[in-house]
Amino acid sequence: MTATQLDGLQKRLGYYFSDISLLETALTHSSYANENKKSSAVSNERLEFLGDSVLGMTVAAMIYNSMPDLPEGRMTRLRAELVCEKSLAALAADLGLGECILLGRGEERGGGRGRPSILADCVEAVLAAAYLDGGFEPVARIISEHLAPGSDWIEHENTDYKTTLQEMIQEKPGQTLSYHVTGERGPDHMKSFTVEVRRNGDFVALGEGKNKKEAEQAAAKTALRELAR
Repeated sequence: MTATQLDGLQKRLGYYFSDISLLETALTHSSYANENKKSSAVSNERLEFLGDSVLGMTVAAMIYNSMPDLPEGRMTRLRAELVCEKSLAALAADLGLGECILLGRGEERGGGRGRPSILADCVEAVLAAAYLDGGFEPVARIISEHLAPGSDWIEHENTDYKTTLQEMIQEKPGQTLSYHVTGERGPDHMKSFTVEVRRNGDFVALGEGKNKKEAEQAAAKTALRELAR
């Protein structure tokens, strides 16, 4: 791991460490630490432990604040999808963490730089390092910019947007939803429908689709975004 690699990683993170040793430790896999005990190399395992909680707390707070009408069950599932190994490994690839990790010879030969579990663990360690160095603010920035930009969070929900919207509305007593076809155009084999979704009779959003069902889903998806603002 070179100074150039560290500088490039910090640039991609959008955060420069005051204590660079924290980032260096976050990038040190246990296999490297075990092979380099004489150099006092410390693995990222303790940072990974802390990072798991920092990540979960930050994502939970972002979901809570960004989607005030989302039911608890949906929040739990969305958080789980955002912090799963697959999502974290994708974040690691986005940040180029693989090229920066210090690995032991065996892990290096075994393709450790591309192993999802190693990459996901390293992400958690890096987030913990950022938290120890600068608090929750840099962690939240890294997550919002690389793991799940706020405008894309609803994409992590399933594609049954009507059900999701209905569950959100039902959290408040007396709320009703209705869908109304407001437009239809094109020949029979290429029709396009426009559907309006209303809450308590008031307009919320429009959606378009090749059939009424698709248009209703599109309208519900747009409504979810509007209500999450």
